[in-house]
Amino acid sequence: SRFRQVIDIKKEDKNFIQDRTIYEDAFIFAPNLHSMGLMSTRDFENYKELFSLMDSLVEGPDLLIYLRSSVPTLVSQIQKRGRDYENSIRLDYLTQLNDRYEAWISEYDKGNLLIIDVDDINFSENEEDLGNIIEKIDAKINGLF
Repeated sequence: SRFRQVIDIKKEDKNFIQDRTIYEDAFIFAPNLHSMGLMSTRDFENYKELFSLMDSLVEGPDLLIYLRSSVPTLVSQIQKRGRDYENSIRLDYLTQLNDRYEAWISEYDKGNLLIIDVDDINFSENEEDLGNIIEKIDAKINGLF
């Protein structure tokens, strides 16, 4: 479904912000499911082949914004949201995902990348923090830095 979203986005002559990418499915969630024994090796290999084909057909985003967070900050955000289905997420699972995100982002080469460390900022409640992030995004998009 994310691949279909990317195709649909490319057809439009508009700017879009997408919350997740096809890369996260391929480099974080699928490998994690496989390592946990929740996806067979055959299915995982088939998924990787399918992803490789999809990846060859689309360009990376104009700008990928990675919100870097420590596990304690992730736990705090989950608790603030108070979503029932998130309350049962185990700490070791969050740690595995966070480790996979860090490994993936360290090798990301699909285009422009902006990493924002969110442990010490609160852009949802602090206008100055939000303004600083908007300035960084603007600079990345317009090639100032």
